[in-house]
Amino acid sequence: MNKTSSTADDILACSRSLIVNGGYNGFSYADIAKVVGIRKPSIHHHFPSKADLVKTLVERYLIAAREGFAHLELATPAPLDQLRAYIGHWQACIGDGSRPFCVCALLANELPALPEDVALQVRAYFRFLSDWLTSVLERGAAQGVITLSGPARVEAETFMATVHGAMLSARAYGDGSLFGAIMEPQLARLAARH
Repeated sequence: MNKTSSTADDILACSRSLIVNGGYNGFSYADIAKVVGIRKPSIHHHFPSKADLVKTLVERYLIAAREGFAHLELATPAPLDQLRAYIGHWQACIGDGSRPFCVCALLANELPALPEDVALQVRAYFRFLSDWLTSVLERGAAQGVITLSGPARVEAETFMATVHGAMLSARAYGDGSLFGAIMEPQLARLAARH
């Protein structure tokens, strides 16, 4: 772990990696202590419970997503290019292994077993992502650069589900290129036909 960051940040980074590799119930404070090189009481000092730890992780994930999309809106104003950039982000992460999967997508799979505070944060992330995608699709349709075959909200949910499903397929087959192979036709389907 990077010792220049705070212990809490090290704990959060480690827990994210452990969630990606084994899910919410796939790690313990003992696992974190071993990786970070601290004692379990130090983890409890920062995060009294595992639910507190994962809730904080998801809250920070949502904050980072909001900041990332705000930056994307400024840097890439064209709606179709925003969707391409969103897909490109995950394609690059899957390709180089830096972030092979959306931590909220993994946690969503475990929603029935998650503590309520964690589940609320995971749902907040999905609502945020759905709202952002809906707004991008609505703007694209209004500008005539995106063709919707149904309501923007339904198209956004379909797009989001396809992104997460493509991540899962790439992971299941151990083939990062599968993500792009699944997502490119989705972009082509949405691109307005002139």
